[in-house]
Amino acid sequence: MHRRYGADRSIPESLSGEQFNARFPASLLGPRMAQSGPVRESDLYPSVKAFLEAQGYTVKGEVEGCDLVAVRSNEAPVIVELKRSFTLGLVFQGIARQGVTENVYLAVPPFSTRTTRRRDALALCRRLGLGLLTVRLEPEPLVEAVLDPAEFRPRHRKGRLGRLLREFERRVGDPNRGGTTRRKLMTAYRQDALRCASYLVRKGPAKASMVALDTGVASARVMMYADHYGWFERPAGTPRGTYGLTPKGRAALEEYTNELARL
Repeated sequence: MHRRYGADRSIPESLSGEQFNARFPASLLGPRMAQSGPVRESDLYPSVKAFLEAQGYTVKGEVEGCDLVAVRSNEAPVIVELKRSFTLGLVFQGIARQGVTENVYLAVPPFSTRTTRRRDALALCRRLGLGLLTVRLEPEPLVEAVLDPAEFRPRHRKGRLGRLLREFERRVGDPNRGGTTRRKLMTAYRQDALRCASYLVRKGPAKASMVALDTGVASARVMMYADHYGWFERPAGTPRGTYGLTPKGRAALEEYTNELARL
């Protein structure tokens, strides 16, 4: 649960998860914050300054090229870089500041809820050991510490690794050019489906067990039953478990003639 901090609250060990409602007179916010309009980096400064001062920091702007520097007691200083949006340039700035202190935060306006960019930005900051603040200016200033700087420890997901290696081992040849987009990829699953379809076009409708045996596709029964590509059918009047090829399946064999030659 997020907590809101004012000057009368205790100082947290970290900033992450903290929020601060800052109310300033229009004269302090400046004309671009007092009125709606394009946001400048300097518009974010008063809210972030108040957020840190409420937690016991002394804050100064534009110190040795840093947008904001905050110091509290004998702790390592906190550096905050301000930007109108989350950009690669901002990330580069944050990395450069890590040569001065480990406590580096990037501060940007809130991310749109209609995109996945917030999740991507968090993942990048977490991997690089950067903190992240979001600063809302309207209807009233609100600063939220979304992430604290910390050493990144990658978690290897065995399930994903297993799928990666299985696909690599099962795929015949190298049918896809790396970097290709907006075209169908030739996966090991599609190659197996082509083997089954090729068998059926040569032999006619056949029992799934025979297709599996003769093609070496152990999952032939499940694949033809699921029929993700619309290539297979169970012809009327045939024994149970018998599958044939649809017109779409025949068209696929013509489309992938070159691939079939490699299988």
